[in-house]
Amino acid sequence: MSSKSGKSHAYPRSARVNEILREVISDVIVRLEDLDDRLGMLTVTGVETTPDMRHATVYFDSLTKEVREALEERRGQIQGQVNAQTNLKRTPKLDFRADPAVRSGESVEEIIRRLHAEDDQD
Repeated sequence: MSSKSGKSHAYPRSARVNEILREVISDVIVRLEDLDDRLGMLTVTGVETTPDMRHATVYFDSLTKEVREALEERRGQIQGQVNAQTNLKRTPKLDFRADPAVRSGESVEEIIRRLHAEDDQD
């Protein structure tokens, strides 16, 4: 696949945009931790943009009510930094969610722990 500029990319534009957004948002949140303790130890696990790039879902390793409130309060700052640090035509509206894969992984780990505990008892 080649772009108009003649450059070839190993993966689609949406994947590149998702990764850039993940990096920028992660950096912004690290800087915001100093201003808002609720954002400490928060990890961005991924970003998914819609095909028109107008909306982006940002996934986090955990998202308590307190953290969600902090992100909502800081949304303008986060989006402003995304706009300032990227060359996107428009800044996608950010939606913050807990990563379902993290919860699924924790469930699998719990099942494995129980199975090992049962084996140890036998």
